[in-house]
Amino acid sequence: MARARISDVAQVAGVSTSTVSLVLNGRTQRISPATQDRVREAATTVGYTPNSVARGLRTQRTRTLGLVSDQIATTPFAGRMLAGAQEVAHEHGHLLFLVNTDGDAAVEAEAVQALTGHQVDGLVYAAMWHRVVDAPAGLPAGTVFLDCRPATGGYPAVVPDDRAGGRDATRLLVEAGHRRIAYVDVDEDSPPIASALRHEGYLEVLAEAGIRPDPALHVRYESSAAGGRAAMVELLDLPAERRPTAIFCFNDRMAAGVYVAAHRRGLDIPGDLSVVGYDDQQLVAGELDPPLTTIALPHAQMGRWATEVALGVRKPPEDDQPHLMPCPVVHRDSVGPPPAAAPTPAGDGPGTTP
Repeated sequence: MARARISDVAQVAGVSTSTVSLVLNGRTQRISPATQDRVREAATTVGYTPNSVARGLRTQRTRTLGLVSDQIATTPFAGRMLAGAQEVAHEHGHLLFLVNTDGDAAVEAEAVQALTGHQVDGLVYAAMWHRVVDAPAGLPAGTVFLDCRPATGGYPAVVPDDRAGGRDATRLLVEAGHRRIAYVDVDEDSPPIASALRHEGYLEVLAEAGIRPDPALHVRYESSAAGGRAAMVELLDLPAERRPTAIFCFNDRMAAGVYVAAHRRGLDIPGDLSVVGYDDQQLVAGELDPPLTTIALPHAQMGRWATEVALGVRKPPEDDQPHLMPCPVVHRDSVGPPPAAAPTPAGDGPGTTP
């Protein structure tokens, strides 16, 4: 069956081809509403769809957007980044092309070359977690980095404000009255930048509260529920006067492990131990017993921001610094005051310095 042409629409609507072109391209200032309706009805009747290739040649825009990621498409954890990007692309009449590379440099290079060869109107380079990356060769100017930052700068980028998130998590526990607060951190060969930033936020709030940091309360294990269990066992084996009454976990999976270890020791959450997670991971944070208070990673908001910048509908920062997206607190039921019987470490109190 032959493809419907613009002349077919003009014949059915009883107007010129130039009028059809103006209506279908949204340039309707001098065309009556009745004529516009007639043209659109005729286009539907004959099954006309615009030739995107021809329109791209005329406008120098293909109405497409590329997104190259490492593992996002295969993990439900970060899928909200894709959802946010897709929403913006749809709102602005663009088709989103996604290439998931699984971290393969060769696949990544091929994807960048293919998308630029297709002349996409914008490109987003995304990572599974907040980290510093080397910009791949061949990226077009204006490429936006999502949940990562280029090592040498030069591109707009959006990342979660992990330092502020660490502050907010620790402040929740300080404001609940806790003085012995542990940070259950991630232990990996190449720990993500988020690990250090969240720890910095943790230390800043302890300093503000006049709490002496105890090195024994900063423990590192693998980023999993098993790692959280092992961390909690180590912390619970400390002498009573050094044992934490509150835990800030690098992520919600580790917090789930903390719950298991605490319950095995007969501890109630939050009666005996308060816990704050990070990520607000679906099917984890809200399903724990009790539901976990946590810091949400703003995946959808970052996906939207990156896509808006890539399409030119939002301006990036002018100082070549990454945009820091706020990480909201999600209040649930895992934070309470410290147990009344908890001993206070000697020498700890307001005004105490590290």
